Amino acid sequence: MYKIERSRDDKLNRIAMLDMARLCYTCGICVGDCPAARFSDDFNPRQIFLKVCLGLGKGLTGEESPIWKCTTCYTCTERCPAGVKPLDVILALRNLSFKQGECPEGVKAVRASVLKTGAVGAVTQRVADLRKSMNLPEATGDQGPDLEQLISEA
Repeated sequence: MYKIERSRDDKLNRIAMLDMARLCYTCGICVGDCPAARFSDDFNPRQIFLKVCLGLGKGLTGEESPIWKCTTCYTCTERCPAGVKPLDVILALRNLSFKQGECPEGVKAVRASVLKTGAVGAVTQRVADLRKSMNLPEATGDQGPDLEQLISEA
């Protein structure tokens, strides 16, 4: 049996929420209902959560980490009978990984697009037509300065 100990990494300790770790009784409901776990052999929200809580989370950041396979659907958090929040740990790991500059190129591209245009991707003709039908202004793709100011003030 593992003993829950503090990691030497303060950031991982904050992520771990050691009190929450004691609530998890490894029932597996978070994994059984997880859409990402159904399609990926190496993604398991319970294992990610417990590794961090046991001080074994150092290998969970980086471009190739399974944390990037999470769909952020909140199913694990909603289904957990003990109230454990594995998604919060996964999101915190993603943020830590991003701050370390270790994330997939696709994530960097989405961030750059949001900062530049205010949208995750390019505005398609269908979106332009829908906006027009709803009497919305044309999407110009020039939302970056306003967004950068909002983000810097946050």
